[in-house]
Amino acid sequence: MSDTAPPAPVSIAVPAGGCIRHFVTYSGIRLPLKLVTPLEDDQLDNRNTFFRGTFDALDRLVACEKLVYGTVELTHRYAYHGDGTILARAEVTGPDGEIKVIAFDETGAPAAG
Repeated sequence: MSDTAPPAPVSIAVPAGGCIRHFVTYSGIRLPLKLVTPLEDDQLDNRNTFFRGTFDALDRLVACEKLVYGTVELTHRYAYHGDGTILARAEVTGPDGEIKVIAFDETGAPAAG
């Protein structure tokens, strides 16, 4: 029996053909986050903190949640430009519930304004 709380229910819709995968952490500082060190579902009971990634049918990360003791502490939601490879928008919700929206131009650089 585990002393950790069960993970919060998934609050992000999984796109058709998409999936949810779990990871230990992420690498880098650029968006979208690069989730690393995959976890199998049976490994979640032994973890206090992990990341839950929602991927679309093209295996692009469209949402990411950091779970700590079963509670979502941080959420990222991503949208991509028409070609599907360059980030167009990131919506980041912090632990305080404050939402920050970042727009990106067609080169992937933060848009002015």
